[in-house]
Amino acid sequence: MSYKSIIVNLAVDAPPAAMVKLGIELAERFGARLIGLAAADVPPLVATGDGMVYEGEIMQMQRTEIEKRLAELRAEFEGLVPASIVSEWGQAVCSPTRFLSVSARAADLIITGSEKGENVFRAADIGSLVLGAGRPVLVAGSNVEHVRAKTVLVAWKDTREARRAIADALPFLAIANEVVVATIDTDSDESIRDSLADVAVFLEHHGIRARTELIAGEADGDRLLRFARSIHADLIVSGAYGHSRLREWAFGGVTRTLIDESGISRLMSY
Repeated sequence: MSYKSIIVNLAVDAPPAAMVKLGIELAERFGARLIGLAAADVPPLVATGDGMVYEGEIMQMQRTEIEKRLAELRAEFEGLVPASIVSEWGQAVCSPTRFLSVSARAADLIITGSEKGENVFRAADIGSLVLGAGRPVLVAGSNVEHVRAKTVLVAWKDTREARRAIADALPFLAIANEVVVATIDTDSDESIRDSLADVAVFLEHHGIRARTELIAGEADGDRLLRFARSIHADLIVSGAYGHSRLREWAFGGVTRTLIDESGISRLMSY
């Protein structure tokens, strides 16, 4: 298994070079096609006591600004990607999250930055993207140009999402120097040890040697991150746990902590 088509998302308000270089590195490592994408949208008309905030002329000016920025990002992407990599470009004036989610059908992996995405018109919402794309999402740490995946932490929980994440991460796990499958043991349940052992056997059948760890204590995202740093993990693999409610995504504590983390790269699946 390998990634043969990789999307790299470029946020309109962030410098693109680091993300493009990361995409190039992974495309070269896996022999993949690299697809550069960028999108932003014009906020809709908003009614206030003084009338409509955005008039047609203002909206057109904003659209022109977005199109100019998208053209700049395309030029930077095409200028950085070497001819040895098969690449293509896509852009749109629309919701970045929606554009990425729709475009995910053409890729094995999506790479995006750690931008929090408070402005959903100009940056992808990571949580919504992970839950809606149907593809693994690699959320790069801040200013990361390399994901070596030398030490990979698999945050295990015996759920569909975690099983999906491990399968989606196999190309990274196969090239890692060390793979640690860890779970937070909240009640000393023997079945937890059995599930860890089963995961280790599954990985062994894929030629991947992994060690397992039980982290004592309550299920807490900060506890997981402290463990990741203690083993010098440069990639965390995790399922995403959430549900839709009133068109927003609500997450469990560990998932929310991983989404908000920016120091370590994370590969998340749903």
